[in-house]
Amino acid sequence: MSSPHSGPGQAEAPAPGLNRKVIGISVAAAVGGFLFGFDTSVINGAVGAMSDAFELGVFLKGFSVSSALLGCAVGAWFAGGLANRLGRVPVMVLAAALFFISAIGSGLAVGVADLIVWRVIGGLGVGAASVIAPAYIAEVAPAKYRGRLGSLQQMAIVLGIFAALLSNALLAGVAGSSAETLWLGIAAWRWMFMIEAIPALIYGLMALRLPESPRYLIGKGELDKASRVLYDFTGELDVNLKIQQIQTSLERERKESMRDLLGDRFGLKPIVWIGILLSLFQQLVGINVIFYYSTTLWQSVGFDESQALLTSTIGSVTNIVATIIAILLVDRVGRRIMLLVGSAGMFVSLGMMALAFSFAEGVGDSVSLSQPWSGIALVFANAFVMFFGVTWGPLVWVLLGEIFPNRIRASALAVAAAAQWMANFTISVSFPSLSAIGLSFAYGLYAAFALISFIFVFTQVPETKGRELEDMDSLELGRKRRDRGASTAR
Repeated sequence: MSSPHSGPGQAEAPAPGLNRKVIGISVAAAVGGFLFGFDTSVINGAVGAMSDAFELGVFLKGFSVSSALLGCAVGAWFAGGLANRLGRVPVMVLAAALFFISAIGSGLAVGVADLIVWRVIGGLGVGAASVIAPAYIAEVAPAKYRGRLGSLQQMAIVLGIFAALLSNALLAGVAGSSAETLWLGIAAWRWMFMIEAIPALIYGLMALRLPESPRYLIGKGELDKASRVLYDFTGELDVNLKIQQIQTSLERERKESMRDLLGDRFGLKPIVWIGILLSLFQQLVGINVIFYYSTTLWQSVGFDESQALLTSTIGSVTNIVATIIAILLVDRVGRRIMLLVGSAGMFVSLGMMALAFSFAEGVGDSVSLSQPWSGIALVFANAFVMFFGVTWGPLVWVLLGEIFPNRIRASALAVAAAAQWMANFTISVSFPSLSAIGLSFAYGLYAAFALISFIFVFTQVPETKGRELEDMDSLELGRKRRDRGASTAR
């Protein structure tokens, strides 16, 4: 069978295989995801001692925890444009610098005002990394293996969460508590922030050694460099044909700007809306409620406060196992079926949690459950984390890296990631108010979003398993033809 972009008599190039070099550069790019997970979780171990040190009220305590998410949204929004102008690798280096500055600044903060500033700076790095890593991995990975390589981003995130929880526990254990003095006369909670400077430095050094994305290079006319990357790293056997395919897809649209995301329906192209809604549903099911506010849940089922760190660490290990399963399945099963199974499983799990908490006694932090409902809540909370970790956690990042046409990929991914961070912020700050109404109401609301996500995937999300990135234009073109046909029929 001939390639759709090849000339007469030109055979389609064999599919490239998976080599150590493309695995290596994908892992290096995914280190940004490690810092993403570390930065967003490290404050959990420091928040108590930090609040006491700065004498924070409830509002400032909550805002200092969530402030980084606002930086994430801004960083994600601008990262796409910077990546298109400067390249993918320079933005990774910039993100590493932001992580490093935030780590040192947060650890040496003199008050809550500058702490929030340093946390927002770190959020800018998280937002940028959340856009660039999946885009870069998608652009260097062979289509056959793009799902599992793209899932490395989620694996790195959950490893970062685990590392933050583990380092917090170790530092607090050595000092005696997070409020006690550790090294150089500096409190342990400050070292929890500053320890992030080490992986940030490693990420920056690794990023400097990465080759630039071949699709970015071709867009800039640097064909020789792109050829070397495609041959040496991506494993392309017919580099000239691949360059021709990429050039054809790039030439289909004008020079990219945010205006290229605009469409006739609801302001944006349908494929951009799909990316935004995937991002929103990933957060609207309430996964970060489990990670940010798990203490209330664990105490309600009979755990004392001293066991909170252990249960959080177990939850992060569950997430790691789930991501490994996702990596093994994504390129065999496909994206759509896994998302559908995930939505159904989350709906059942969240629904059972809502049912269990309808039998709760007390309100707020004093809520408690008796048997068998405490055990049911515990089982289905972990089932929810597992269903999310195997499906919506990693697969949304995979899809965001691959569903958009070449020319709008970075900008569209930036918009979708910014929407994700805003949804994360909204869910995080609204949970205390929702839980005041009742945990049954809160989990019931998240269950409803899981059900809606099932309908959305079933009706709107295309299957991208095995597709070349250059073929993603056909998703948009096919949708336009269907819309025109429906309009004509009417």
